[in-house]
Amino acid sequence: MLVLLSGVSGAGKDTIKKELIKRMDNLESLPSYTDRPPREGDIPGETYNFVTTEEFEKMIENGDLYEYSLHHEHYYGTSKKLLNEKIIVKDIEVNGVENLLRILKDDVKIVTIFLKVPKSALQKRLENRVDKPSLKEIQLRLNRIDYEESRIGMYDYVVKNNNLEKSLDIIQTIIKDEYNLKSENAEF
Repeated sequence: MLVLLSGVSGAGKDTIKKELIKRMDNLESLPSYTDRPPREGDIPGETYNFVTTEEFEKMIENGDLYEYSLHHEHYYGTSKKLLNEKIIVKDIEVNGVENLLRILKDDVKIVTIFLKVPKSALQKRLENRVDKPSLKEIQLRLNRIDYEESRIGMYDYVVKNNNLEKSLDIIQTIIKDEYNLKSENAEF
């Protein structure tokens, strides 16, 4: 089963993904590939698989990706990996969700979750990030909110992420319930 966590920049996708992996035994991450430089705290192979722009474009050319997009002036994409053996949780932007739904819907059970956060809270989160994005980067991300929220209709669930513990409890319940629909003998 593939769980796609999505939402605007600063919605908490990565934080929730990391906490879910710590708390749920049968859950692991499938990090995207990107050509953006690593930020403080990024762990290659865990946060993202970091490659050069040339390497990313070669992956596109070779058909090594299920999907990819140009997002905030950098490439991001999902490598063709085994998705049915475990529960994979992936943080991904809305265009990537749409692409994976189109490509994988007949092969993999996909559960989509959109993390919704008020714009004022998003701005504060972006300003307080460890990697300290520039004002231009913050504005670029805030300008995309309306577009990303206009895509909410394609998601199975929308979770208001203004309390980490409450959001984690809700998302864990969603994952367990969806996995139990898939397999009668699911254990966590």
